[in-house]
Amino acid sequence: QVHLVESGGGSVQSGGSLSLSCEASGVTLSRYTLAWFRQAPGEERVGIAALTEIETTTYANSVKGRFTISLLNAGKTLSLQMNGLKPEDTAIYYCAAAEDYIPRGRLNPSVYTSWGQGAQVTVSS
Repeated sequence: QVHLVESGGGSVQSGGSLSLSCEASGVTLSRYTLAWFRQAPGEERVGIAALTEIETTTYANSVKGRFTISLLNAGKTLSLQMNGLKPEDTAIYYCAAAEDYIPRGRLNPSVYTSWGQGAQVTVSS
């Protein structure tokens, strides 16, 4: 397992942009399968974006074309750039990592063993 620490998020009006970052001190994340999940009040945690060690990306339909998952800072920072935000994007966002290559089901939370602490994203109409 790896200790993940998130930063970023906050509040924005509909149509605005925010970004989230996720790091593990002293660890290069490029060898992991990485993902972002979100959980709205009263709902289950759902996967929205994933990135494999061979740079394959997977997006949920709800964020496709608006959100971008990437590795920055020489593979040490997992980023989620969120554009065109909508009120329904309001949730707590979590980064996650799995040491194994995940061939399918990368947006399933059960395949990830390390999690960040969560960051609030609030979008007002």
